[in-house]
Amino acid sequence: MADGQLDELVAEFPAVMVNGARAIGKTTTAARHVQQVVRLDQPGMAASFKIDPDAALRRADRPVLLDEWQEVPEVLGAVKRAVDRDATPGQFILTGSVRAELTTEMWAGTGRVIRMSMYPLTEREVNDQPNLARPSFLHRLATAGGADLTLPSEVPDIDGYVAGALRGGFPEVASPSRSEHGRALWLTSYLDDLVTRDAAALDMSKDPAKLRRYVAVLALNNAGLPSEETLLRAADINARTASAYDQLLKNLYVLDVVPAWASNRLSRLAKRGKRYMVDSGLAAAAAGLTAGTVLADSDLTGRIFDAFATAQLRPEIALMHPRPLLHHLRAESGRREIDLVVEMGAGQVIGLEFKAGTAPTANDARHLFWLRDELGKQFVAGAVIHSGPGIYELGDRVHAVPLCALWA
Repeated sequence: MADGQLDELVAEFPAVMVNGARAIGKTTTAARHVQQVVRLDQPGMAASFKIDPDAALRRADRPVLLDEWQEVPEVLGAVKRAVDRDATPGQFILTGSVRAELTTEMWAGTGRVIRMSMYPLTEREVNDQPNLARPSFLHRLATAGGADLTLPSEVPDIDGYVAGALRGGFPEVASPSRSEHGRALWLTSYLDDLVTRDAAALDMSKDPAKLRRYVAVLALNNAGLPSEETLLRAADINARTASAYDQLLKNLYVLDVVPAWASNRLSRLAKRGKRYMVDSGLAAAAAGLTAGTVLADSDLTGRIFDAFATAQLRPEIALMHPRPLLHHLRAESGRREIDLVVEMGAGQVIGLEFKAGTAPTANDARHLFWLRDELGKQFVAGAVIHSGPGIYELGDRVHAVPLCALWA
């Protein structure tokens, strides 16, 4: 999906910055779109850019990838000046760390550098079935309900979905040839680097042991709505530290906080965000989860299923125009909960519930029916995303849809 989006952006804009977590394939993807790769983390290559970034940039073959640009942050100013002189599309792609963005007092890229977000691989990409020409799952659900949804030739069962969730979407572990033990070692090493080297690069005051404990607590509560007191007590930190850790993990692109939905038509809506580890495999590694422990706990199974499903939607949403907004809904002290409320633009709303069960009934969709009745025509579609094999109608504008329909 990222290749298609990058194709579109470089065809229209002179400079594109690719953002995302480490090791999700930013450099590999960007390198397919350029003539020259400048690796600024290599001292020899960085030297000429440090001496005179403008002159070094003029000598580069365009389009050029400036990889790990934060190692020579002055290069961003050179890109700005080059774009000011010549705004021909497709000249520069930048990849690297968020560190320089956060520590630079004046951001030179505003209005010159277009940002593109990359995420871990979806199941569609893992199965090598990207099809950017087909409308998104959300668009098809909104316009045709279940009529335009299809299933892959092999429909997973709950064991298959949990296996995919625990594997995650980092390219290094997504390959079928990677052993389960090898995946576990890679993810554990990633976590170690995340809470020590990567976090310290942004904030030297962070305690790696406390941060690792907080990540484990977030992972155990992935896609849940625990009280703040529960999180703080489990991690043994205060609210100020938790807030700083949340921001740090968001800056490292491993935490996504989905805000609570707000509507003038509904009252007593909860306001706290729903925390997701962006990669479900990384969350499982942080919490020490195995397929056996997940499948033995129905609540944990449901939240892993939710997190895995949401991970399939993020890259799709990044490609949509206008870009939908994700929210969750909790009302009436928890009596009404909807996992995701998607604002599609023009006042249109989609509701999604995630149920790790094989045959959801109308009772499983009762909160979607409630939201539909409250919003009227504004509610265009709802779906109970489940682990069974069937697509069928549960009620007006509400369908039961297997999770694999998101990548069929």
